Amino acid sequence: MADTGILKRSTILIHGSIGMPLAIIGYPLVVYLPPFYAQEVGLNMALMALVLVFARITDVITDPLIGTLSDRWQTRFGRRKPWLVMGVPLMLMGTIMIFMPPEGVGIGHLLFWTVLMYLGWTMVTLPYGAWGAELSNLYHQRSRVVASREGYVLIGLFLAALAPAIVQALGARYQAGQTEGFLMESAVWLFGKDGELGIGYGPILAVMAWLMIILLPLTVLLVVTRVKEAPSQSVQRTEWKQGLRVLKNNGPFKRMILMLLVVVTGESFRNALSVFFMQHVIQIQAQIGLMYLLYFGVGILGIPFWLLVGKRIGKHKAFCMALGISSASILCMFFLGAGQLLPFAVLFCVKGFCFAAFQFLPLSMLADIVDLDTARSKEHRTGLFFAIAGMAQKMAMALGLGLSLGLLALVGFDAKAVEHSANQLLSLRVLYILGPVLLYMTAFAIAWKYPLTAARQERINQWVVRRNTRLGRTAG
Repeated sequence: MADTGILKRSTILIHGSIGMPLAIIGYPLVVYLPPFYAQEVGLNMALMALVLVFARITDVITDPLIGTLSDRWQTRFGRRKPWLVMGVPLMLMGTIMIFMPPEGVGIGHLLFWTVLMYLGWTMVTLPYGAWGAELSNLYHQRSRVVASREGYVLIGLFLAALAPAIVQALGARYQAGQTEGFLMESAVWLFGKDGELGIGYGPILAVMAWLMIILLPLTVLLVVTRVKEAPSQSVQRTEWKQGLRVLKNNGPFKRMILMLLVVVTGESFRNALSVFFMQHVIQIQAQIGLMYLLYFGVGILGIPFWLLVGKRIGKHKAFCMALGISSASILCMFFLGAGQLLPFAVLFCVKGFCFAAFQFLPLSMLADIVDLDTARSKEHRTGLFFAIAGMAQKMAMALGLGLSLGLLALVGFDAKAVEHSANQLLSLRVLYILGPVLLYMTAFAIAWKYPLTAARQERINQWVVRRNTRLGRTAG
């Protein structure tokens, strides 16, 4: 990293790589886990929703604790790196037990291993996000860092969509009697059950677990050995009550947290219902893997576009633009019926193109907010900020998931049933369309008046640099 804040392309690309396995685990948790445990394991859907929400509540304790410790825990290895190394085993153990559960598991198994997996996730993601925010103090360089990471996220999501499409195709071949050959035997051993390969959600989750086992340790090892941490920039430590007052008075941060809560709740709400909507309303279960492959493929293509738009009109207005287009595409889905694969695919891809903006623009804005806090508190508390933002995101994911599944159970929709009444399908359609759109439009109203522009961030950063230089000369 140069003193000017301009980063080498290799640094940006290597640091972003951890986003790939993080995406692979996040995607099936909200897309495939609910139908798997409801339809194939046989858990009660409302009780499962309650458990998944409760597992996320533990982040209220772990997120601020780990975020603060990673800010202040100085080691020869660094502040952020030790947490990534310690978090990987916990993430992997939890993922394996959730995605490839043994026979006869109940709700307690899901709760215990989900809590453990989320603890490991927190230990990896929060220090990793703070580390990325500290790589440069420049407004648009931060966009590049976050865009690189979210580019890897979309690649991970693309792989997470490609793998189910391949597994579903192999499962269909196996069910048709084509059981011979090295490829099929390997698939049965890795992803099958009782010596057979099915076409349900179990093999899909199994392939996700194997991707995590390979990619998470590999990328973490690459980043901790090849990317340097930025030195701590704190010029003094604030008393914790004073620090909380500064945090409370940070207007852009409060607006950002509220925006994240609303938009992530909307995304999680829609994601939890997407498989049910495609399976029962549009009736394209065989093409679900293909739809997500297109969704995330188009999302990758959208990164340069949203990066350019954010540079031209500002990050918050680009985010609002993505919210508006997403809402329009989802509303159009209300008029689709069974078998309309092509129109659904087009609208789904439009939403996927906007998904890229949802991924990296808010986190890039959060990095700018840290500068405002540093100017006021005289302490660099990146980890704490990302901890609170991460906690808000995870709580919103749990809220959206629990709310959608709870409402689906409330209207009498039985996930294990083959046939559904017209009223049940209409309820599913209304929830899938209107729920996220109302939340997106609320986030639009919150984000539109976001005050921290590129010009203001530059003035704040220059003031912090001058103050630190002056204090450094005084101390010398």
